[in-house]
Order: sequence, then structure tokens, then C-alpha cells
Amino acid sequence: IPLGESLVMKVVVGLGNPGGEYEQSRHNMGFMVISRLAERLGGGKWKSQCEALVLKLQGPAGPVVLAMPQTYMNLSGHSVKALLGFYKVDQADWLVAADDLDLEPGRIRARDSGGHGGHNGLRSIIEQMGTRKFKRVRVGIGKPVTGSVVSHVLGRTSREESEILAAAVEQAVDFIIQYLESGRFENWSSP
Repeated sequence: IPLGESLVMKVVVGLGNPGGEYEQSRHNMGFMVISRLAERLGGGKWKSQCEALVLKLQGPAGPVVLAMPQTYMNLSGHSVKALLGFYKVDQADWLVAADDLDLEPGRIRARDSGGHGGHNGLRSIIEQMGTRKFKRVRVGIGKPVTGSVVSHVLGRTSREESEILAAAVEQAVDFIIQYLESGRFENWSSP
């Protein structure tokens, strides 16, 4: 799809870890959001670019680049910085989707700036970009009841939790599509 030069391009990045062993883990919520967003926007052929899987397509109101960094989570910022530089995207025109331990499973929180909240992918982006002011949509995965945080975020979900998180992914995608259509981003939390 040729991308119009005069239209403002949006970049939507989903955070996760590459590799089959992490595919359905809680820490890959960002990848799940991007994959579903790609399907809802009509799909296309992914390519490897700037240490990420990238899909360029025509969004509801102009060109959109979807990206899933293929570095590990704690190096996501390197890929994001390279992508934003390559596409010459303004600060206002990119968004990151990620998981959030501090939100109950299935809750969504959208903010136009903030800290990393202990999330290594967001920490890496903040360090590389030198700013906390970027849009993010976070999908709650909850804290572990027992065991370590690492085994929780990298672990697979139960069937019941998978259904809750799948519904949350749809809700996050709805929010992102609305943003892409309107160009307006408002801080929001799901009930």
C-alpha cells in the first residue's frame, strides 16, 4: 500500500518477548494487541526492520506502522528509537501497548505520559527516547498470588484468565482504532 506523504503517519508499537516459549505469556500483551489490531485493520505482509517485525498499512485516517520489537523486553527502546527515526515520526504520533502488573487482569489504562511502573520495556523506551511523554495503552495482568513476578509475567494463563485477557485485548484495540480514526487521545481507564 503506498503511503501518502501528506498524511500524518502513526506508529503503534506492542511490547513483548520474541520466541515461541513466550508467545502466550502475560508479558506479551503488547504483541497480542498489535497482532489483533493488524487483523482488524486488514492485515498484510510483516517485514523485519529496525530490530522489529513491522507492518505498514492504511489506517482509518492515514498511514499506520505497526511494530513488535524483536529485541528482548529490556532492549525495546533501541528498536523503538530506530523505527521512529526511520519514519521521522513526531512525538505526538506514536503509541506503545504493553502489559501492566499493577492493573487487575483485563483492566485497560491509557495515558499520554508517565513513568515505567517497573516495566522494563517502558523503562528502555524512556531511557532511549529521553522522555516519559508518550502515549501508552496498558493491559492489566495482575500481580502473582504466589511465586515470583518473573514466573508470573513469563507464565502462561489459565483458560479463564485467557478469556478475560482476550476481551481486554479487543477493548484495547477498540481504543487504539478510535484514536487512529479521530487523532484524539484522551487518558482513560476501563471500569
